[in-house]
Amino acid sequence: MLMIVVVLTFVIQPMKTNAAFDLQAESAILVDANTGKILYQKNIDAILPTASMTKMMSEYLILEAINEGTISWNQEVPISDFVRSLSLYTALSNVPLRQDHSYTVEQLYQSVAIYSANASTIALAELIAGSETEFVRMMNEKAAELGLEDYEFVNSTGLNNSDLLGNHPEGTGENAENMMSARATAKLAYHLINDYPEVLETASIPTLTFEAGPDEQIEMRNWNWMLSGIEAQHDYQGVDGLKTGYTSAAGNAFTGTAERNGMRFITVVMRTGTRDDRFNETAKLLDHGFNNFSSAEIVGSGYAPEGLDILPVAAGKEREVTISSVEPLTTVIRNGEEDLYATELVLDNNVLNEDGEIVAPFEAGAEVGTLSLVYTGEGDEEFLYPTQRAEVLVVTDSAVEKAGWFSMTMRAIGGFFSGIWNGVADTVKGWFS
Repeated sequence: MLMIVVVLTFVIQPMKTNAAFDLQAESAILVDANTGKILYQKNIDAILPTASMTKMMSEYLILEAINEGTISWNQEVPISDFVRSLSLYTALSNVPLRQDHSYTVEQLYQSVAIYSANASTIALAELIAGSETEFVRMMNEKAAELGLEDYEFVNSTGLNNSDLLGNHPEGTGENAENMMSARATAKLAYHLINDYPEVLETASIPTLTFEAGPDEQIEMRNWNWMLSGIEAQHDYQGVDGLKTGYTSAAGNAFTGTAERNGMRFITVVMRTGTRDDRFNETAKLLDHGFNNFSSAEIVGSGYAPEGLDILPVAAGKEREVTISSVEPLTTVIRNGEEDLYATELVLDNNVLNEDGEIVAPFEAGAEVGTLSLVYTGEGDEEFLYPTQRAEVLVVTDSAVEKAGWFSMTMRAIGGFFSGIWNGVADTVKGWFS
């Protein structure tokens, strides 16, 4: 790749990814849900038990199966003997499931997303994969595909395997527990809400009635108390997801997300002391995001760095063509740091010839490279994935037709005589030097 960098403005200021406060959580992260930019971090690579935040991966695979047509929302779900017995385990989050009553995929999915129903999760895992053992294999395979890196899935629910009545997935320890870092958990949430944004339609429901059987209704209250109408002390404007978790090993954990004024943030807090703490600490993270960061358009569409907005054209009726970006470059920035960004133009050497020319003919809008943002303050911006940053395509502004035979011949002749003349001029200069 031929890389051309143009710095618009350069001012030294500290890049502050950590706030001047400390969260009462062992691990925490705040991420811009659009770009994956990390805005706050604390111990984010510590690998800790995830408890029911695990269910975000199960939800991902459920929604993937729906979108691929492997299962459908109105499909009936068989209830195995194990799922039936586990569903009656009242010490766990569950809705009671019967084998003489029909439940659809949608009903069980709602009980998973709203009420963190463990037996319902396993029933859907068995439907999709044939067994929870095979589903766990799919979970780990998907985690690798999504680049989570720091993870280990041993069951579909986030329970400790010791809670599964001796029916834990094959190849996993009888006391094993799902593990992820806060960074990996944020990556999973990032993919879940960007790949399947419909997840928030269900995750944001505060209460819903589950039809467990004839004349048996269960009122499911969402474990996410930051949703409006559940626990007034934790109501937070804009929160619409995502997943809580608790086991004795994990402590209280929460992956949250909220949107205001066109900005969406993802938060993860792990190992807080109480249920209230996981929401109080999440509120601190969200306040930090909404109070200190804004979505800013750094350069508009139709932009190219000054002096680099023209490409030479080979074999064309025109000798050059202007280029520009197709969209604005927008990113979430710390308030007041608009001038701490440069643009970087990268031209694609697969499109240009060895002389850096674009070869005619080509249409208007032919892709020639990318324009991206680079932070120029002190320190580096960090993203969930190293390759993430604001980037847009750069294209030709107009079409150029291939030059005809006569034009090419005259150019060749002109070039020949120009070469001779330059050679003569150099010789004459040599006589008088």
